[in-house]
Amino acid sequence: MPGNVAPVVGERANLLAYVEQQRYGIRLTAFGLTDEQARATPTKSALSVGGLIKHVTATERTWMDIVMQRPSTGDQDQYGEDFVMQPSETLKAILDDNERCGRETEEVIAGIDDLGQAVPVPKGVPWFPADVEAWSVRWVLLHVMEELARHAGHADIIREHLDGGTMFPIMAAAERWPASPWMQPWTPSGEQVMPGA
Repeated sequence: MPGNVAPVVGERANLLAYVEQQRYGIRLTAFGLTDEQARATPTKSALSVGGLIKHVTATERTWMDIVMQRPSTGDQDQYGEDFVMQPSETLKAILDDNERCGRETEEVIAGIDDLGQAVPVPKGVPWFPADVEAWSVRWVLLHVMEELARHAGHADIIREHLDGGTMFPIMAAAERWPASPWMQPWTPSGEQVMPGA
């Protein structure tokens, strides 16, 4: 997936393609990292690459729970813990779960005929508006895209602090682009974990 979403036809396909592009982007920030590197918090924040991927996975699942009006898989008493890659967790397991989450989202959206379908706003959540009764499925997909993009940016910064790796050289390495005057693929310094491997 070299940098841009391929041309697609139709709103649903476009929305899902852009959500997947952002999901892929955040997974790429983990390319070539060891578990220890993925768990590291090299900036003043408490964020890590592994923790951010874990968080966006939990957030996307929660939004699909809201769309389907089913009990959330998240626990509000443990809010914030999904930002932490625990010592017992592996980067491979977190990446695999993120891949599963993407497939689950596609299945949920495939089962909805109208992207304008109302999604009731959960009550009592401090960051949800009290004066809005419902969003649409379309709005939820755009919001998931926004969440993924925001945290992919965080992960880019953390990754650069870890080993100097930046998005396009990492993508070039992950996708095995040939070296060129335009782009030198990033050279891995640790155990490689391919996104989706």
